[in-house]
Amino acid sequence: MTTETRPSDPADPAAARAALLAAPGPVGRPRREELARLTDDWLSGLLDAAGAPPGVALVAVGGYGRGELSPRSDLDVLLLHEGPIARELPERIWYPVWDAGAKLDHSVRTLAEARAVAAADLKAQLGLLDARHLAGEPALTAELRAAVFTDWRASAPARLPELRELGRERAERHGELSFLLEPDLKEARGGLRDVVALNAVAATWLADAPRDGLDAAAQRLADVRDALHLVTGRATERLSLQDQDQVAERLGVLDADTLLRQVYEAARTIAYASDVTWRAVDRVLAARTGRGRRVARRAFPFTAPFTAPFTGAGRGAGAVARGAVERRPLAEGVVEQDGEAVLAQGARPAADPVLPLRAAAAAAQNGLTVSYATVRRLAAECRPLPTPWPDEAREQLVTLLGAGESAVPVWEALEAEGLVTRLLPDWERVRCRPQRNAVHRWTVDRHLVETAVRAAAMTRRVARPDLLLVAALLHDIGKGWPGDHSEAGEVIVRDLAPRMGFGPEDTETLAVLVRHHLTLVDTATRRDPDDPATVETITKAVTTLPELELLHALTEADALATGPAAWSGWRASLVDGLVARAADRLAGAGTAPVEAAPTAEQERLAVEAARTGEPALSLRAQAAGADPGTVPTGTAPMGTAPMGTEPMGVELTLAVPDRPGLLGTAAGVLALHRLAVRSAGLRELDPIGAGPVLLLSWRVAAEFGELPEAARLRADLRRALDGSLDVARRLAERDAAAPRRKGIPTPPPLVAVAPAVASATATVLEVRAHDAPGLLHRIGRALDGAGVRVRTAHVSTLGAEAVDSFYLTDAQGRPLDARRAAEVAAAVRAALD
Repeated sequence: MTTETRPSDPADPAAARAALLAAPGPVGRPRREELARLTDDWLSGLLDAAGAPPGVALVAVGGYGRGELSPRSDLDVLLLHEGPIARELPERIWYPVWDAGAKLDHSVRTLAEARAVAAADLKAQLGLLDARHLAGEPALTAELRAAVFTDWRASAPARLPELRELGRERAERHGELSFLLEPDLKEARGGLRDVVALNAVAATWLADAPRDGLDAAAQRLADVRDALHLVTGRATERLSLQDQDQVAERLGVLDADTLLRQVYEAARTIAYASDVTWRAVDRVLAARTGRGRRVARRAFPFTAPFTAPFTGAGRGAGAVARGAVERRPLAEGVVEQDGEAVLAQGARPAADPVLPLRAAAAAAQNGLTVSYATVRRLAAECRPLPTPWPDEAREQLVTLLGAGESAVPVWEALEAEGLVTRLLPDWERVRCRPQRNAVHRWTVDRHLVETAVRAAAMTRRVARPDLLLVAALLHDIGKGWPGDHSEAGEVIVRDLAPRMGFGPEDTETLAVLVRHHLTLVDTATRRDPDDPATVETITKAVTTLPELELLHALTEADALATGPAAWSGWRASLVDGLVARAADRLAGAGTAPVEAAPTAEQERLAVEAARTGEPALSLRAQAAGADPGTVPTGTAPMGTAPMGTEPMGVELTLAVPDRPGLLGTAAGVLALHRLAVRSAGLRELDPIGAGPVLLLSWRVAAEFGELPEAARLRADLRRALDGSLDVARRLAERDAAAPRRKGIPTPPPLVAVAPAVASATATVLEVRAHDAPGLLHRIGRALDGAGVRVRTAHVSTLGAEAVDSFYLTDAQGRPLDARRAAEVAAAVRAALD
């Protein structure tokens, strides 16, 4: 018989273990390894003392097999044998262990039996992946390990989905470790059991987890578990509230809150590594079945950017056709590949500081996440945003938040690589900060994200969805500072909002919302609703109806994101009643937006259009650090501005002699050229007394690729207006050819007729909808089909939300009656549905 040389049975193994745990020597992994070594020596001595025959090996499996033992861990041991053994042999080993007070999980099997059990029981197979020789025949243990790994790799395509489902079931039972006040360090999502699963995936050779920080996170959780075992004297995995102070003290941590933050940070590292790994597994398994390739071939004909809609393929089409059949454009510098957002081949992160937000927004709006490699590259190469942020950066942040639930995994990916704190340095104080309140479900930072998710479903209720979403993200940002968090948050927002590029009025609104985000619900539930002073409390906090509607939506989103106990029908009714009374107090006559006098350039274009009867246009783009330049009508191509150009700053002015359907037609041509409308205005001029000219002022950005040539854009507008180009048919053909995605859930569009006080000379139709290519074209066609004139229009795209107002009259220039206005609203609603 071949055996390793080990000490004989220790005289008092329990005393030796106790001495090790009480000694001031090494803690953490070194102590766990020393505890395992001490146990190895003990069990080896027991096997020798039992008189084991040849063909027998004692094998550590599971956590013990990994060579690390916590103070109260079970001992998982397998007695492996080749032939018949005496019944007394196992008892001679197990009984001394039980007598010493150790918990033992034991089995006695042949190699064939061990493989059969592993094939039938996934948990048993996972334990055997960590098999480690203790005593007896080393060759027998080596044979077991070789067979187990061979079986595991051969069965991986079938067993990995089962392993993933086990993780999901654990998460449903035990929750997410990084958000629980009394977390289970082993079984909750992001716990030690997930580390075992990640190692098992790596053992298949099909995929591996991102390793940066993963081992440190696992060791941190193991250290906390060690301290918990010593504090409680029990083999518990749950970090209960009553034990946290003592555990923190034993670990030398400042306090229980600091302890929880460290636990949460470790859990997030593990959970994020799990997400990345399982997505990689999905891709590998899909590739093996051929599903991924079939999807890619279906998508390939439609991946090229739309650069030459009517005259054949342009430069962009050829560029995409040369290569990746699995890449579909999402935004400038961002494409979809294998179900994730990745960087386009031509993306230059070092020269494009907005790219992280653009990639995140594009991913969230398409129900994707950003690939691990992409986030890593963005974190490594992108420069910080300038101060103040470019308009595009702010819009992309709003677009990301407006995606709702699908924004959460994207935000987690950004946070895992430090991109969130780079964008918002104040975020560090709330990151992983626990909330010791039974009402709260989340840490402070996740609560802020969840509030934005809830607010995304309420964007139709407010005129400024961008302010609502940003206020939701920042409303508790003061919780990282001493004192009243609302007051501290107001101070932070007054500094942060201008850095994000918000103007003085918007900064003031955000500060008011953060300062008073608890005022509505506190006042409604604690004050007499019939007391005039109660309403006055609200009207002193918010002084306009738009601010009131923002505060109302924020209050509800905040409560819903807190937890089930924070919002109820009773609370909602009290808040709604208080808001209604405050709105009555704040209500006043509405006024139409004041139109600025036309510029010299606008007047010149209007005169040209009136004299020629043809469309006249100009494009203006402002590059970073450069003065605005004008591309006159029909001049040379206007290509992509230098890197650093703010896409929000491209202005298109169009003057066209008035005719039916102009708004929808012009918007359709822009959609054909893949120009996203960020804002637009429409007004009438009569520059030479020859009849009205409609002046449309657009702010547009190319969805991806280059801006179209001004001459071609003008030519296509002319063809669309004279009927030789069927814009609606072209858009329909392109939409039908595009690959279909499930997309993200969005609130239904809202189409409403404003009260008569909104304008004395026109009927105001308000449209709020999720932005999409061709949205303004569909609205314009519906209005044209309804036989009404659009006298003026005010179009804004705030993040991914369109907030539009159209001032309508009948053919004689009069406001519409109530019945006619309702019919027009129904027609627009049908077009959007």
